[in-house]
Amino acid sequence: MSKHITHGFHLVKGRSYHEMEDYLVARFKQIDNHELGLFAIFDGHAGHNVPNYLQSHLFDNILKEPDFWTEPVNAVKEAYSITDSSILEKSGELGRGGSTAVTAILIDGQKLVVANIGDSRAVLSKKGVAKQLSVDHEPTTEHEDIKNRGGFVSRFPGDVPRVDGRLAVSRAFGDKSLKKHLSSEPYVTVEKISEDAEFVILASDGLWKVMSNQEAVDCIKDIKDARSSAKRLTEEAVNRKSSDDISVIVVKLQ
Repeated sequence: MSKHITHGFHLVKGRSYHEMEDYLVARFKQIDNHELGLFAIFDGHAGHNVPNYLQSHLFDNILKEPDFWTEPVNAVKEAYSITDSSILEKSGELGRGGSTAVTAILIDGQKLVVANIGDSRAVLSKKGVAKQLSVDHEPTTEHEDIKNRGGFVSRFPGDVPRVDGRLAVSRAFGDKSLKKHLSSEPYVTVEKISEDAEFVILASDGLWKVMSNQEAVDCIKDIKDARSSAKRLTEEAVNRKSSDDISVIVVKLQ
């Protein structure tokens, strides 16, 4: 990258009996005269096929959109929709599982296009102050929409509100059996990267269940190395008794 931008990531498997269902992307890519940083976390549920598929296909689909450079918000929404349709069509081979997603595309070190479905989250640190760039899609906040689609939100069985008593997020890729009651439309925003932007954290809910945005920023603000920062956040989440899969990407912007 022309600016001194670095990234690092760390994953920790949760204490559940199933295998790790978090997947991520963290790489730089040159397209024409543009330098892109591609970062994403996909937190799968009911299997790892859907997050694995997203890891391989979602960014390609976004960058294939003809209006990506001029209308990035529309392009990302369209690509998310196309990708979800492909996952549903391939449910025979991919299974009936699903995945949340948070994606961040850094364009020439100057602009960040962030999108998300579900409760994986992106947070920016500006002058040491945390700014959330994504929106957590939770059943309680979207229960009217779920009801209007013929679904319901219930805390039974278990302790958290779930769509149809099964899924703890109101938006997701895949989940064919629940799709009538779920949305797969992402929240998308474009953030200009100013001089006072220090770093971005992308993480699955295994981190955010036990740490606030500001606590996460404070935890790593004095650590220079991006990979060490990501590892430190996962360690702190484990210390705070997070039992979920934990995936963290840190992008240092200066």
